[in-house]
Amino acid sequence: APPAPPVPSRTARQTQIVAAARALLDHGGWSAVTARAVADRLGIKAPSLYKHVGGLDDIRVALLTDALVESGTRLHAAVAQDPTVASVARAYRDLARSAPHLYRLATVEPLARDALPDGLEEWAGSPFWLVTGDPVRAQALWAWCHGMAILEIDDRFPPGSPLDQTWAVGAAAFAS
Repeated sequence: APPAPPVPSRTARQTQIVAAARALLDHGGWSAVTARAVADRLGIKAPSLYKHVGGLDDIRVALLTDALVESGTRLHAAVAQDPTVASVARAYRDLARSAPHLYRLATVEPLARDALPDGLEEWAGSPFWLVTGDPVRAQALWAWCHGMAILEIDDRFPPGSPLDQTWAVGAAAFAS
């Protein structure tokens, strides 16, 4: 996998703050991430957070950065192991299912592109291009994977739907 773009370094306290926010996000979605909840989780007063981060927007950008690094790392690893559409689709599905609130934050909520590290978004999405060889097919594959993933984690398919087969059929369509 190509090396990840550089991401801003964090102090030990910033790392703790982002970890606390991630735990809150994982359990209750973005609405659960408040300055008071993060501070309570760390055993400090909410105003003390602002000595280390500018506010919730900074925490959100840090979580988005982490989401893209995690996604890109998993997708690049999938390509390195098996450079196929099916492999990338499986990794993408697993990622969304393993951290649905982080997935939603990174793919459904507004994306603070200007605040992200340069090149991170492109690096994280490049495995789609690596398995399709075409930027338009890559974008279409990503859009299909996202649609499938969000419908699955939001439980929008009818009960008993053969989702493993649905994913396999879609991946096969993009592979041809």
